[in-house]
Amino acid sequence: MSTAPTPRQEPAGASKLLIDLGPLLVFFVANYLAPVDPLLKIFVATGAFMVAMVAAMIYSAIRFRHISPLLWFSGVMVVVLGGLTLWLHNETFIKLKPTIYYLLVSGLLGFGLWSGRPLLKTVLGSAYPGLDEDGWRKLTRNWALFFLFMAGLNEAVWRNSSTDFWVGFKLWGAIPLTFLFAALNIPMLLKHGLRRADAEPAEPGPVE
Repeated sequence: MSTAPTPRQEPAGASKLLIDLGPLLVFFVANYLAPVDPLLKIFVATGAFMVAMVAAMIYSAIRFRHISPLLWFSGVMVVVLGGLTLWLHNETFIKLKPTIYYLLVSGLLGFGLWSGRPLLKTVLGSAYPGLDEDGWRKLTRNWALFFLFMAGLNEAVWRNSSTDFWVGFKLWGAIPLTFLFAALNIPMLLKHGLRRADAEPAEPGPVE
């Protein structure tokens, strides 16, 4: 007699915030508190960011026995581009990381939409139960365009401002914009089958 597989538990609430936002908060705090030459602060923050990201992945693996594809993707990028930043002593690599992440995720979502497979449903399916296929297509389109916008915004900020301003933008700009965008999608989702009891903003993955 076979038994139904146990549904995989996904991070939610405080755990999801810890996994998605924790490394970024560590990056910001390390850059702010690093008692070193201002020109070296970003390298201290980058090292702390790398450690925090690996810790978030380990926590997800132990607590939920699962690391989401986007967390894997973001984690590998932090380790690789952060490693290049420290090795070559060039902060450009860590500043490019959000741009590359946003462009690749936007491209993947756009390709899935073009090929008739809204990939966002795989990532956020448990967060939006009852959402119909048209709703998933619209949500996928919206996030693909948002990530494309964020890639351009990150480029504009890091190329035209100080490093400290860019680090602050990641915390006080990118995070609020991402959650605001997720909230603005709720009315559309409610029209496509989402229950009001489940209408909580959800972002696809770690905030970059």
